[in-house]
Amino acid sequence: MKTLLSGAVALLSSSASAFCGFYVSGGGAELFNNATQVVLMRNGTRTVLSMQNNYQGPPEDFAMVVPVPVVLQKENVKTLNKAIFDKVDKLSAPRLVEYWEQDPCYSEPERKYERKRLSMKSMMAPEDDGAFALGRDYGVKIEAKFEVGEYEIVILSAKDALGLERYLKDSKYKIPSGAEPLFRPYIQQGMKFFVARVNAGKVTFADGQARLSPLRFHYDSEKFELPVRLGLINAKDKQDLIVHVLARNQRYEAANYANTTIPTNLDLVPSAKNEFGPFYASLFDKTLARRANTVVTEYAWDSNTCDPCPIPALDEADLTVLGLDVLDSASFVAPEIEVKNLDKLDAQDQQLVTQHLDVIQQRVRQRHRVAQGGWGFVLTRLHARYDKTSLGEDLVFRAAPPIAGGREFLTNGTALEQGSVPSGRNQFQGRYAIRYPWTGPIACKNPIRGRWGGPPNGGSAPPLAAQDTAFAPRGKDLGAFAESPVPELGVRGKKERAGQPLNLVKR
Repeated sequence: MKTLLSGAVALLSSSASAFCGFYVSGGGAELFNNATQVVLMRNGTRTVLSMQNNYQGPPEDFAMVVPVPVVLQKENVKTLNKAIFDKVDKLSAPRLVEYWEQDPCYSEPERKYERKRLSMKSMMAPEDDGAFALGRDYGVKIEAKFEVGEYEIVILSAKDALGLERYLKDSKYKIPSGAEPLFRPYIQQGMKFFVARVNAGKVTFADGQARLSPLRFHYDSEKFELPVRLGLINAKDKQDLIVHVLARNQRYEAANYANTTIPTNLDLVPSAKNEFGPFYASLFDKTLARRANTVVTEYAWDSNTCDPCPIPALDEADLTVLGLDVLDSASFVAPEIEVKNLDKLDAQDQQLVTQHLDVIQQRVRQRHRVAQGGWGFVLTRLHARYDKTSLGEDLVFRAAPPIAGGREFLTNGTALEQGSVPSGRNQFQGRYAIRYPWTGPIACKNPIRGRWGGPPNGGSAPPLAAQDTAFAPRGKDLGAFAESPVPELGVRGKKERAGQPLNLVKR
């Protein structure tokens, strides 16, 4: 298995997004996490993982447990603002666009078509204060302990899984049954356990929902993998996993599961606008029914552009929040500065010179980060849906070649491109359209049909992003939504079933 990107949190939930750890409650109550988002930045061996969780349960202290490959220190962990996760999700989510057929009799002087693109602007010493039981009798060691925001964080190592399970239980946490065998492979790999206890006194609760600050941490590891099996401990139904990966000039896919791309460029019936979530859930489920144990790519595009754009693309400030500030430092080594006769200075002068050298090195690294900037990042969105029977291994990532699809591009001059195709750059998205035929008079001799654009009144119709599809009603008939056929899924569209000609798309 290549690479381990230790990851996000998972949950004790019956029907929600799940990831790499689980929640344990100090009060012994069952906890529910109804949504988790993960964004990973990767460059060389440096990984920056950002995760957001919405905790629903009693307002008492609880903790989340996440396997990590190294001992994290306070400088590796920080809290974030939630807004960045919503922006990433909207930018990459499957989108619905609307097109109106233009006046078939309208003609204009020929002009070169120009595509407009959106440009980017430019270790604390371990101590035992009684919060956790002493670990020496369990083969458990507290490697580090610190506070970040509302989180009291402890990094644990363990010699055996049973000892770790006993340690957490004796520390007054209700560990779900079956945890010990799932701990075992992570301990055998030498992994540590990131335990973030939340101080309820520092958290705002509203309607039983804790407003938790998202967490970000980074580390260096040859492995690039997301440990998701712990999230299955209390799983009852299907769970959705959506992972966003940001990397320079590189798309990612699963290395140890089958991969597919979501069917795209489908025309939908007008009523699908009010049921876009159920439509997409149906499309996704039917895709997985044809390709079991598969990870679906829903988006792969330059992070600083989009077409069409439901919201502005990511800029350098967004990428910095998600880890650009620490991403490149691992692969860049600042040149050493040689100081002659330093040993001939007295201790105070030696210290002064050393401090100045440190400042210079920091400035060199800062200039390197500025030079690298936020250009060239590819945003990949991967989506899996699984349960205890279908998930046997943690998710491993590998680099993948560029693909394109889901654009308003024609093949053979007559029909929209279907599916994904190899490309020189990443421009793939789950994109779906509702088209409104021309209903006005046609008084010219040679009308031109099938030219699509904005609303006839000159207004705008921004794309609609399909978010929270894990919670959309499932089991809807995909064929009831499809105006055009979905050949790869064996679905006949409405027009095909009625024997009508399919829409042609012309510029």
